[in-house]
Amino acid sequence: MSAPEGISKIQMPTKLRPAPTRLRQIALVVKDLDQARHQLTHVIGTEVVFEDPAVAQFGLKNFLVPLGGDIIEVVSPSQSNTTAGRLLDKRDDGGYMIIMQTEDARKRREFIESNNLSKVIWGYEHGDVVCAQYHPKGLKGGMMAELDSHAPTKENPTPLKDRFSPWHACGPDYERYSQGMKRTSHLTLEGCVLRLAPGDMGHEAAARQWEEVFGVGRSRDLLAFTNARLGFIRGKEGEREGLVSVTVGVNGTELFRGILDRASKAGLCGDGWINMCGIKWYFVLTGHGQAKL
Repeated sequence: MSAPEGISKIQMPTKLRPAPTRLRQIALVVKDLDQARHQLTHVIGTEVVFEDPAVAQFGLKNFLVPLGGDIIEVVSPSQSNTTAGRLLDKRDDGGYMIIMQTEDARKRREFIESNNLSKVIWGYEHGDVVCAQYHPKGLKGGMMAELDSHAPTKENPTPLKDRFSPWHACGPDYERYSQGMKRTSHLTLEGCVLRLAPGDMGHEAAARQWEEVFGVGRSRDLLAFTNARLGFIRGKEGEREGLVSVTVGVNGTELFRGILDRASKAGLCGDGWINMCGIKWYFVLTGHGQAKL
């Protein structure tokens, strides 16, 4: 996969320092939306907090489920000739987008575009929200990236730090969806892993690229989000590029055992992981509770 001019070497005439960034949402794409809804809500013990009618403009249907204050979105094509449909034909069920929350997405977008680091394929600004989606071409890891921000307001003074802060992707009814977030406060998004393209061995170079393009702080070969970690593994012939796994923290032994038990009864257990929506899910015991990030 060839890179746009400038992105492979990351030659930037103007530097922009990394900024606190949250891994706020991971989007998956599947053929059977109803099956995915049943598996995620039943096994994990979460709930659907929003179905966005606006994604119909892209030929999609979706639903969003909370892991505490962070989100798993699942999309599926509702018509032919969509980007998601072509991705399904190429890779089958699996990862679709990495959606990040930063302090100032407009400032970062200006930096990215002025240095020709990536192409914006869609975005909007409305109220306190700035949203920009970036083309996956040239971006290591095989995922579309989205970088958004909520400006601080009186009602939302610390958007990045408050665990259950408003999130535009969940719709306008904050009172409703925030209750779903709080009902799943025992769950936390701990991180995910992306596989590089076949032949690409540079997992640390991949982390460096994301740091320099999107401003996510890096700890060697890991992206250090404020709430989670994102890692890369080397490309391998015969293995698809993109999202390999998601790790979810569970605060409470009985809740943790319940997830494993439901997954086992549903025949979804692998070797230490659970298979849902074309990726591996790892669950770990944590003690975050309702603490803020």
